[in-house]
Amino acid sequence: MSERRVQCCKLGAELPGLEKPPFAGDLGQKIFENVSQQAWDMWANDMQVKVLNEYRLNMGKKEDYETLIKQMSLFLCLDEGQVLEVENEQRGRGE
Repeated sequence: MSERRVQCCKLGAELPGLEKPPFAGDLGQKIFENVSQQAWDMWANDMQVKVLNEYRLNMGKKEDYETLIKQMSLFLCLDEGQVLEVENEQRGRGE
């Protein structure tokens, strides 16, 4: 069985795709069709954690969840706009 490949919108190359959509719904399907495993791993294993931590997002709050989903779409180049800045040493120091 050959490996499934996609034209990755994030990395701009034909690369191995995900084995299945990362979650249900239209956005999960869009990721499955347009994002490589490598780009998904960059989000899921690194950038997602940075966004959650730096912006102190609470997944129990609808607006915080929507912020995370929007940032995921931006990071994966599925949407246009500005990705939130992470790893800013000045953020979070003031009380």
